[in-house]
Amino acid sequence: MRAGRWVTPWGTKTSPCPSLEPRLPLERFSCSGSLLCHSCPCDLVSLIVIYVTQTDRGVLLTSDEHQKVAEVAQELRKFCVDKPVKCPLIFGEWDVVYCSVPTSPGGGYRSALGRLILKTNEMIQVVQAPDTVRNKVSFCAFGFFKGQVVLEGKLKALDDKWIQVIFEPPILTIGAFDYKYGGQSEVKLEITYVDEKIRLGKGSRGSVFVFQRR
Repeated sequence: MRAGRWVTPWGTKTSPCPSLEPRLPLERFSCSGSLLCHSCPCDLVSLIVIYVTQTDRGVLLTSDEHQKVAEVAQELRKFCVDKPVKCPLIFGEWDVVYCSVPTSPGGGYRSALGRLILKTNEMIQVVQAPDTVRNKVSFCAFGFFKGQVVLEGKLKALDDKWIQVIFEPPILTIGAFDYKYGGQSEVKLEITYVDEKIRLGKGSRGSVFVFQRR
């Protein structure tokens, strides 16, 4: 699937038409390399959550700050279960709180122009056993009109770490009106870490994703 077509749910819980929340201090990125080398998984999980919190899902981060997130994600790979695709922890409701390519989740809705018109409220991914995936972006257009875009798809395991999801055409809802547009799309994602709190993924083009359990 083209990155611009994958609508994913990665939003913090906010009011219907929120303004961007202030970022946490930049000192959160001041951890040393030695912390990464010697941390236990729980420390690294806490660290990556701190890094991505209140960043508008990565939009507000600099290149150096994205690199810090990538370093923690890479370190967490060492603690991933052997066969994450078969791990029941992948199921549940997830906020997608970060992407290294911020316009990837949500496509045009998350472009620079799209963010001016549409304020994203939530980006949620629901993974249900045995093979159902539902991605939803809820938004507020022009500060008045509430809407959402939903994609539903089927999950297929490609191996012990990689999955493929084939989505049906997205459905746009604004008020009482539903509109289906486009065609089928697909995405391939490697699950690089999963536990009770977060799930990390890496797309086929190298994008890093952080999902936080709701």
